[in-house]
Amino acid sequence: MRLFHALFTSVVFIVVPLTAHAEKLTLSTWNMEWLTINPNHNVYEGKRSNDDFSALKGYFERLNADVIAFQEVDSIDAFKRVSSSDYSVILSDRDLPQYHNHQFSDINQYTGFAIRNNVPFSDPKDIDLYGRANHKLRFASYVILYPDSATPVHVLSLHLKAGCVGKFYSHKETCQTLLAQGKSLNRWIKEREKQGQEYVIMGDFNHNLSFKGDWLWQEFNQGLKQKPELATRNTQALCKVRKRNNASQLHQFRSVIDHMIVSPKLQTTQPKQMVYKDQDALNYHLSDHCPIVSQFNW
Repeated sequence: MRLFHALFTSVVFIVVPLTAHAEKLTLSTWNMEWLTINPNHNVYEGKRSNDDFSALKGYFERLNADVIAFQEVDSIDAFKRVSSSDYSVILSDRDLPQYHNHQFSDINQYTGFAIRNNVPFSDPKDIDLYGRANHKLRFASYVILYPDSATPVHVLSLHLKAGCVGKFYSHKETCQTLLAQGKSLNRWIKEREKQGQEYVIMGDFNHNLSFKGDWLWQEFNQGLKQKPELATRNTQALCKVRKRNNASQLHQFRSVIDHMIVSPKLQTTQPKQMVYKDQDALNYHLSDHCPIVSQFNW
């Protein structure tokens, strides 16, 4: 009995801190702008030098997130140029051979995740948010954090259609495509609500969801009993990036289009942009998006 008591006491002191630590995670979303190691000469944004990759790696280390939802990454090898062995890298299912009809022949913009090695996860099938044959739009990458725990969290990394950042125009094909993607996300959220599951949706929405009465935000919330929280509603747009038509000048965006949507019971700190130093943005090809980061508790 003395031996059992000693072993039990040791287990308690070892397990409790680890369990408590697992309830707080730093999550981030980051569009990395055509990150590839096989650039196409026609795509300027995909060309990076070794110094550019090193600069991006420095910001990755500074970010120090447990889970990063990334966008516009062409391959796992490309992402590993800026990350570290402390992370597992999950690339979108769209990269798989059976989805060759959804791929471009040269560079692809995949979604995915980088997850710190001490964070357990499972990797369900991606979500095709458009559902049309042979389309080249990105799938929403899908992981479940702590899948065997009492409180697993379902997480999407997505990159929605560009060209409809504000008001809905029915005659614009880009708005119609974004509407279709919004309806797909609404169905996914409804299923999480039906199953009583917590969720986080992160990524580049190519749309300012923070507009009062925004139509896409309303689409996400159609028919829900409990509305999710737009965690990035008050996130300030502080990111400065190098101008495409003048590399000696910086451009600052007026609104945030990278967002975090969380289920009602999840607690999160106010998401913030991790901005680049002005001189780094001028000297190196980083990205036209700054990472957004927040701490989650569950």
